[in-house]
Amino acid sequence: MALTTASAPVVPEQPGRRSPAARKRRGSGTGRNREGLAGYVFLSPWLLGLMGITAIPMLLSLYLSFTDYSVFSTWDDVEWIGLENYVTMFTNDPSFYRAITVTLVYALVMVPLKLAAALAVALLLNRAWRGVGLFRGLFYLPSLLGGSVALALVWSALFAGDGAVNEFLRFFGITGKAWVNDPDYALGTLIILGIWQFGAPMVIFLAGLKQVPVELYEAASVDGASPARQFWHVTMPMLSPVIFFNLVLETIRGFQSFTSAFVISNGNGGPVDSTLLYTLYLYKRGFTEFDMGYASALAWVFLLAIGILTIVLFSTGRFWVHYADGEDR
Repeated sequence: MALTTASAPVVPEQPGRRSPAARKRRGSGTGRNREGLAGYVFLSPWLLGLMGITAIPMLLSLYLSFTDYSVFSTWDDVEWIGLENYVTMFTNDPSFYRAITVTLVYALVMVPLKLAAALAVALLLNRAWRGVGLFRGLFYLPSLLGGSVALALVWSALFAGDGAVNEFLRFFGITGKAWVNDPDYALGTLIILGIWQFGAPMVIFLAGLKQVPVELYEAASVDGASPARQFWHVTMPMLSPVIFFNLVLETIRGFQSFTSAFVISNGNGGPVDSTLLYTLYLYKRGFTEFDMGYASALAWVFLLAIGILTIVLFSTGRFWVHYADGEDR
């Protein structure tokens, strides 16, 4: 007796109706589209800010750097002059080279000393002392003030001829001077101010020190390593990624310093251009002399220099930065 299996009849799909699987796929796609739309809606304030505050002004500044635009010029008076601003900058502007020199001295002296101070204080505060949290907050406080005008005014008063610094020196029989008005020492006061604001890198160093395994110190101690050798052969290699991170950030901040130099020198970079940082010179050309085309060219040269410096730092970092996974990047 032969058994036959009857197949179920195929019901043709009626027009206008979809199978449950098709409806599910369509619903899934609609949900993703709605999520994507919601994402763009939430991103729209940032996108508008990026375009209106950053991207469009940057492109406009790039265009103006090839013109003779002045603050008081109308668009009809703007003349395209090509590379003239850049040629003048590199061939016939002594103040440009003076600003570069002052900025390099400021950054190359201030940044290493600031990082050294931050690391030293972080090592001291990385211990379970009573009240250590209070000291961490006090040492971080100057960084909260940042580049404020009030702080620069206080600093200028401290290093004035009749300021607190000279009063302190007089107690030891030392005759001081008007430090902020002396071309040989004015930049030094700015460097000291920058070093004093070591709170932000200090906190980052503290976080890095907490990640160093205690077992490494115990093994080094068993091998007879002194505290100094433990610092150089355990702490520094394990902390090198954090040092690199702070180095990049503080170098960029150092080259971008402006407020303290502006306030202490009354906006002219004096005395005798001793505090003429690059950003201050850019400000003078754009908003004091109203030569906005030349100031735009200065800004783009500055951006290019910072980019090259950052690339150099990342290129050399692979020779001394060591990561916990054993792979240098």
